[in-house]
Amino acid sequence: MRTSAAAAAPSKKSTQHKSNALLTASEGLSVIGAALESRGRAHSKPDCSHFVHSVYQSAGFPYAYVSSSDLYRGVPEFRRIVHPQPGDLIAWPGHVGIVVNPSQSTFFSSLRSGLGVESYSAPYWKERGQRRFLRYSKANPERLSSRSPHTHHAKQVPTATQMTTAPH
Repeated sequence: MRTSAAAAAPSKKSTQHKSNALLTASEGLSVIGAALESRGRAHSKPDCSHFVHSVYQSAGFPYAYVSSSDLYRGVPEFRRIVHPQPGDLIAWPGHVGIVVNPSQSTFFSSLRSGLGVESYSAPYWKERGQRRFLRYSKANPERLSSRSPHTHHAKQVPTATQMTTAPH
């Protein structure tokens, strides 16, 4: 019995599926859009993990709530990555935020002063220990079927100034 080269090698479709199962750059920008919209809706200061969870739900990327420490340790809904894009999570033991602009090293989160943008290169964040970047995984078909049809479209990565400016 002969086997073809195509049968022996993994198909392009199966290898593409694994890489396409993570949040795309465009989808990451929709997470940033949801975070921007949250600034005007926040009546109280949520803790960081509830804030991030709410933003992802709003952007149409649901996951079961977990603490920032659980996110840092790793959960199936997020994959650890090395090079972040806007909309990815940045986590330390006990804190989590949403990457805004990797080239500016900025993230958006619920901070002591309220919702805001900070640099993850700042000494305070470096002292918190090793940071981890996490990207949402769309691989779970049950989550895909429950995705919200509402999406946010952003054309550019916002700067830290744009994220901290109050809505009009």
